[in-house]
Amino acid sequence: MAQGGIAALLAGAGLLIAGAAQAADTKPALIYDMGGKFDKSFNEGALHGAEAFKQATGVAFRDFEIQNDAQREQAMRKFAKDGFNPVVAIGFSQASALEKVAAEFPDTRFTIVDAVVDKPNVQSVLFKEGEGSFLVGLLGAMASKTGKVGFVGGMDIPLIHKFSCGYAQGAKYANPKVEVLQNMTGTTADAWHDPVKGGELAKSQIDRGADVIYHAAGATGNGVLQAAADAGKLGIGVDSNQDGLFPGHVLTSMLKRVDVAVKDSFTASKDGTWKPGITVLGLKQDGVGYAEDQYNKALLTPAMIKAAQAAAADIESGKLVVHDYMADNKCPD
Repeated sequence: MAQGGIAALLAGAGLLIAGAAQAADTKPALIYDMGGKFDKSFNEGALHGAEAFKQATGVAFRDFEIQNDAQREQAMRKFAKDGFNPVVAIGFSQASALEKVAAEFPDTRFTIVDAVVDKPNVQSVLFKEGEGSFLVGLLGAMASKTGKVGFVGGMDIPLIHKFSCGYAQGAKYANPKVEVLQNMTGTTADAWHDPVKGGELAKSQIDRGADVIYHAAGATGNGVLQAAADAGKLGIGVDSNQDGLFPGHVLTSMLKRVDVAVKDSFTASKDGTWKPGITVLGLKQDGVGYAEDQYNKALLTPAMIKAAQAAAADIESGKLVVHDYMADNKCPD
């Protein structure tokens, strides 16, 4: 073989070895927030992203469902020690644990969803939930026959007020006279997985006249949607597409693309393009939106879709600005 041919062969082998090393370095792991990976909402969206990555690449992932706050730090440290990379933590409640563990394992890439952890090996992914909530609020107000719509949040924290604030703005944009009823489920992590309480809050709002109820409450929201369906009213899902849970009784779902965040983190790590820092996903980045499918096509009229599309275009262009509750912990009247 000619000397040039041997050199080319060796160079090709080097590329193969480098590629194999990079693939070996990608050993992704996922840590869910409270509520479990089959919550039909926030955590399950993360699961779908990991599964999509596995299907696209053939690279397996490990995951862990925490049962208490102490397990957050334990799970992160265990995955890092075992060489998992990247490790994706779902939920703002993971932030304090990640602050510690990321410092201990500087060579491990970590991604956190819904919080900012300022470390050189951490990627923080945030969403403009208010923008997506604005659109479903608009649709909810247009669908309401009573002029009253409801919102049931999970844990009473600023992040969930971000959902409710966007929802109220969208509802009032469509109908300035609409009344928005709001309740939070609780002040601890138990608020994310209490469907009985969610159902009770929804029933109370229905008794007060609400005929469309949006939830941002994790697994608790399953009780909200159930109560709305049982009463012949409309629910609005969140995070994942929940239209199919109660077909004909879920007006739409506010899509928060946690699946995209997880898949992108895994993929970037595999491709060698993963970067630390803050990423913010809104309508313009396809990070939030609303669901249209076979389950709600009879519920969304052409006029409603046209109005939502127009509002979305105005938000993306900057013509319409959705106030971010997190900016000042206030929601405009």
